[in-house]
Formats: sequence, structure tokens, C-alpha cells
Amino acid sequence: MDIVVIGAVAGGATVSSQLRRFLPDANITVIGRDSRMGFATCGMPYVLGGLVDSMDSLVSVTPELFAEQKSIDVRLGFESIRIDRVDKQVLVRELGTGRTESLYYDKLVLSPGGTARKPEIPGSPSIPIFTLRHFDDMVNFEEYLKKERPQRGLVIGGGFIGVELAENFRHLGIRTELVEHNGHVMPIADPDMSVLLEEEMEKNGVVLHLGREVDTLDGDRIVLDDGTEIRADFIAAAVGLEPNTDLAEQAGLGIGPTGGIGTDRFMRTSDPDIYAIGDAAEGRDWFTGKPKRVPLAWAAHREAFIAASHIAGGKTEMDGLLGTSITKLFSLTAGMTGMAEKMLNEEKMPYETIVHESRSNAGYYPDNGKLRLKIHYDPDTRAILGAQAVGEKGADKRIDIIATAIRGRLTMDDLAALEIAYSPAYSSPKDPVNMAGYKSMERPGKQQE
Repeated sequence: MDIVVIGAVAGGATVSSQLRRFLPDANITVIGRDSRMGFATCGMPYVLGGLVDSMDSLVSVTPELFAEQKSIDVRLGFESIRIDRVDKQVLVRELGTGRTESLYYDKLVLSPGGTARKPEIPGSPSIPIFTLRHFDDMVNFEEYLKKERPQRGLVIGGGFIGVELAENFRHLGIRTELVEHNGHVMPIADPDMSVLLEEEMEKNGVVLHLGREVDTLDGDRIVLDDGTEIRADFIAAAVGLEPNTDLAEQAGLGIGPTGGIGTDRFMRTSDPDIYAIGDAAEGRDWFTGKPKRVPLAWAAHREAFIAASHIAGGKTEMDGLLGTSITKLFSLTAGMTGMAEKMLNEEKMPYETIVHESRSNAGYYPDNGKLRLKIHYDPDTRAILGAQAVGEKGADKRIDIIATAIRGRLTMDDLAALEIAYSPAYSSPKDPVNMAGYKSMERPGKQQE
């Protein structure tokens, strides 16, 4: 069997490796535009901030390693320019030479990723505008920071990448301002949870401009839509991702309502011999079954396994996405899983909410921190619909427990009954997850009164 994989980062590297495990005799070719394969995009802000010493540490695999250990042909510096679905061929072009070649496939896997949006700002800028998506983006950005040693930076966008960049610029001593057009940073979270992150950013010297947009940029002078003027030596744009669907569209593959390549539960596109995974692929929401695109690493790796397994004859399905996510922000950790208030309201889903504020572990133990845990649940079935946690310690543990509980279809009552490991260094006799379950319960006999 001849298999071609388009894309050599998280999804592409993983699916090709899984395919080799399942199909030891298949001919596997991987095509990638970047200068590196399989690099950890999530680590790039920390390279820029100096918390990760070397950008090369983000690269865990190489074409040479794949060739030697897995007999997989990885071609970097190539782009895929056309899919011929009739003759089952992909036309690829070497970027350095312009040389083209057609590759035959029995099965084709698309993992083209996405392109960082770059805001179009009127004016005549004299400062660079950076995005952070590809390995060479990081190389160029780090080179600028080390060579120019800028004193002032502006981040546009308050999502995951935006807040992580802001933190790392502050680690470098750069005066940092952040513009977010929504009223809060991390707009996918509930507003009361986002406020905790905003307070932490301001406490650490990040100047926030929320509910604002950049209006003009002349020289190093940035003017916001409310007339506020900002001076900066550079701009870091983190305003989202456009899925790379051009190749799929040209081939006549179905594009879903989220803008991603439509797939079924085995990650097959509208062509049964072509699969799509990663940031450009559209999956389904765990709760509603509606189309959902989650451009995060976990989703890409899971989709890679599903696609590889199905190509090899397996029947494991991609049964829905929760969008579980987490980020570090100075002394805080913020995590979430499942539905937030905005999503629940948009879907007109009835819900009730429990908020539990406590210490992460025994208050008398010296290493403990504040923790705020918020859980939404169905008032009738008591099914868990979503959760968010922000705290100095232990937010990751609680979100992971609740994400597991959702997949296991546990209820709020089950949260109270979970036997969670306890020691003063790690938890309390009644863990915050247990306490949220208890707090959601009616007083015994109340409904009969």
C-alpha cells in the first residue's frame, strides 16, 4: 500500500509513525513545508522568553531518524500543489528548486495545519509585525529579540498564544501591552474566570486594552479605536488561525461549517481514500454532535491514531471533542474542559453552576495555593457539562479528573463519591472535586417537603 501524508508537524509526524506500526510493509511518504518536522509548536513562546534554552529541544524527530528507524520517506521544504483524485496522485514541488513530482497514493492523509492570521492595519509601520506558527517564525522572532533587544512590545490577541507571549516578554523585561477586541482575555472561558487572569497579568506589569482594536499604525505609533496611543518596538499578532484548506477545496473535498475539512468518525473526508487530521480538520462536539474544530495538540494526535487505525482496518471512532485545554500565566494555571457559559447559552442548554474556592491541598501544609473550581451541569440528569479551574496550584489535576469524568458519563453525585488520593501535600480529605459534587446536592428530603 502506498500512503502519502501531507504535513510533517504534530498530526503528520504522528499519523505516519502510527501507520508504520500498523502497516509494516506500506510505502509511506511525508511531505512538509517547514524546515523541521514534528516540532512542539506549543513550546515556542517559552523559547522566546528564555525558559526553554534551545529551540532545537522542541524538535523530537528528524527525517533521518524516520528513514533509519521507521523506513518513512520524509521530504521537508516541499509543498503539495494539486490532488488528482481520479488517478490518485499528488503533485508536489520542491520549494528551493521548483522541481515538481507526482506521487501515487492508495490512501492520502491531509494534515496541512493552519496559517496564523496577520491583522491588516492601515498606516505606514516602521516596526516589525511577527506571528508565531512555523519553526522559522520562531527563528526569526528570536533572532530579532536577541539582536535588537527591544524595550516595548504590543501583543494583539488575548487567547492562549497571546497571553503566553505577554508573560514571556515580561520575563525578558520588555514593557508589554496587550490588545484584545473581546471584553476579556481568554474569551472562551467564563468572564469571572478570565478576570482572575487579567488581574494576574496586570499585577505582573502587562497593560491591558480590553474591548479594543488597533485602528492605525504609523511608524512606531499605534492608535486604538478609542484614541489610545501606544508606542512599541514590535508587534506580536496572535489573532487566530486560518485552516489550510486550499488543497482540499481544489480537489473538491467537502468543507464544513467551521471552515475545516469535513470528516466522518474515522477522519475520512468526502473521498473515502483521503483522510484529514489536525488544525485543518473538522470534528464533532462531544455533547451536541455538531461540527467543531479544535486546533490543539491533543486533538491532532488522537485524530492521527484514528486515521491510521482505520487505514489499517481498525474501527475505532473519533467520538467527540471536549476542547480540554490549559495554560500557565505567571503564578497561575488556567484550565477548562467541555462547555463554557457562552456555549451553553448559544445551544440553549439548561444548566446550573457550582463554584468552589479553596486551597489546592491542606492549608497547614507549607506548599499550597489558592484554587477556584467552577462546574456547569445539567439540573435534571446532573450530567457534567463543563468545568474551569484557575489557581496557583492543582488546577491541572482537577480539570483532568473532570474531563475523565465527562468521558465516563459520570454525574455530579459521582464527583462526590470519587476516591481521590489524599495526602496533605496533594489534596484534602474532601478534594475540591469532591466538594463541588457535595455542594451541588439537595438537602436530603428537601424535594419531599
